[in-house]
Amino acid sequence: MSRIKALIKKEIFLFIAAALACASMSVVPPDMEYFSYMDYSVLGLLFCLMTVVAGLRQLGIFGYLSQRLLIRTKNVKLLTILLISIVFFCSMFITNDVALIMFVPITLDIFAHSKRRWLISIIVMETLAANLGGMLTPIGNPQNLYVYSFYRLDMLSFFQYVLPIGAVSYGMLIGLTLFSKDSRIDIALEPEIELSGLTKPLLYYIILFLICIATVLRFLDYKICVLIILAATFIADKKLLAKVDYGLLLTFVCFFVFVGNLERIDAIKNALSLFLKGRVFIVSVLSSQIISNVPSAMMISRFTTDIHPLLLGVNVGGLGTPVASLASLISFKLYSRSEGSAPGKYLGVFTVYNLTFLLLLSAIVMLIAP
Repeated sequence: MSRIKALIKKEIFLFIAAALACASMSVVPPDMEYFSYMDYSVLGLLFCLMTVVAGLRQLGIFGYLSQRLLIRTKNVKLLTILLISIVFFCSMFITNDVALIMFVPITLDIFAHSKRRWLISIIVMETLAANLGGMLTPIGNPQNLYVYSFYRLDMLSFFQYVLPIGAVSYGMLIGLTLFSKDSRIDIALEPEIELSGLTKPLLYYIILFLICIATVLRFLDYKICVLIILAATFIADKKLLAKVDYGLLLTFVCFFVFVGNLERIDAIKNALSLFLKGRVFIVSVLSSQIISNVPSAMMISRFTTDIHPLLLGVNVGGLGTPVASLASLISFKLYSRSEGSAPGKYLGVFTVYNLTFLLLLSAIVMLIAP
């Protein structure tokens, strides 16, 4: 029984997602259409990224980067600003998921030998930064790419929609950090990590990572990416495949099943049609809290031509609950698997920060958006 409790605690979101999927299956019995629910490109790319990041981590690159940051930035406030800024701007080009997969492990390494009282708030801030920074480009968040393609937007229109709120959100992130308490990171660094002798392996994994980024940017088909990463991993170190977080992949699968079934329930579609007129932003925000922002964008887009409130709604709506943006699950999973983690406390801090940003940004959107 203790093992079962430990497993549930470790994979809490997987169990929640599985329960929701099973509940929806009682209304929509399994059939061949279930296979169409899956976003195989998301699953494949996530698998590839986790594999490559595991290889980079094994080389000690994250420890090296964390040391570089600590040597130059031993002040908590300055370090926080640096981390959230990097995540915010990187997420515009490498997606919010990838930014968190890259930088949350670095943050965990930074605090591995230090007091961890800042760790939760910093990772939560990084998660906010990834979701808000990804808002600013069509490729930053997956719902952006969908809306951009579905409505055949041009780049100028897209930026006109998102840039004002994106700028305000970055200012809020920096302002919150500046007004927070400051402290030094009193940490005894281990002997400096050197990358000498690792040039070729590092270059190998960097090339694989760039292949993943090319897939994110849709220059390369995800199937080709998966085949390349699998082949390269078997050649370099097939043990890395055991370090992939398959629980996270299964969590995504369960959410895809749940959301796919919801889309086939007429009552939900009819309710959306009824309430959407003049309420696209609010409905987008609220539905994102339950079924996440990507499926919300896909569902609501079929019943409205109000692009501006929909685009802002599914981006601002990525804040709030942990399932509002599936990228938030990545941060939680990475943190909860670290030594000395406190998942309950993390969720508490996550909820306070996210609801605060959600309410403030929603109010701003309703005041300034046409």
